[in-house]
Amino acid sequence: MDPANTSNMRNFSIFATLLFCALAANSYAQDRTIWRAAESETIPLEPASLHAGHEYRPAVGGGGMHVQIDSRYPVTVAMAWADEWNAAMRQPDAPANFSLLCVKEHVTNAIYECHLPSERPMIITFRDERRPEKPVLASIGAILGPGARQFMSPNDLHILYYNCIQPEFHWQRILNEKYQITTVPKVYSLMTPDHDGQELSLKIKSPIPLTVALLPSHLADQVYDRTMTLTDALDQTGCKERGVQSMNFNCTFNVANGSQTLLILPDIDFKGHKKATVEADTVKCVEHCELLSPPPNP
Repeated sequence: MDPANTSNMRNFSIFATLLFCALAANSYAQDRTIWRAAESETIPLEPASLHAGHEYRPAVGGGGMHVQIDSRYPVTVAMAWADEWNAAMRQPDAPANFSLLCVKEHVTNAIYECHLPSERPMIITFRDERRPEKPVLASIGAILGPGARQFMSPNDLHILYYNCIQPEFHWQRILNEKYQITTVPKVYSLMTPDHDGQELSLKIKSPIPLTVALLPSHLADQVYDRTMTLTDALDQTGCKERGVQSMNFNCTFNVANGSQTLLILPDIDFKGHKKATVEADTVKCVEHCELLSPPPNP
């Protein structure tokens, strides 16, 4: 392969990885997203030439990306699979044949966005739409190499990449206790959900069967004060288990549910000293929490 072509191709295959936005269909889809300008580059494109920009590596489930494009002459913007692109780069004399997604033609000034469908890495590409004075073979080497150079004005392509700013969530331990079981309900004021779909994971271990329920705090207070029966309170929650001795189970909550209380009560009469262990973990917002949707009005 011609050394000049090799050098030119390397210039077009230097990629960087940017932040992307998590899948819009997840449980936090109602929260705001902010796109923050990151880095930019200006590329003088020759007629019919192709430029590869940054590489995106979404997590499982895919994600979104956001780019500002300003071009002197029209360009076609599209996303290519990184593995297909890299394979084509290794065979510059082969036909330029790879799959493209989110193709947008005749771009001179636009915000370009694309939902990346999976965790498979993708590369953003830019193709100058002008026709050269001489035909250019449809191979990677010909498109990227100096053979495409014509004595025509370069197409100044300015690309501004953006990073995605979203609320960040981590699992946190909020309860870990070994306590002595009594006939009086054991009550833990656990949390107030900070986002819709907030997950809670419970782990219970006991020598006797227990009823375990997560209730809105005002219902748990009524059960504790005996102004409401446990049966009536349990009818108003979907996060409950009876006969628990050793179990892990998960629940989800919404902000509208308000503060949550864990209530534990033995299912049978018993004698002697018996202890149970209870652990609780939840997914809490730890960064950019100001972007969370505000709680509903009471």
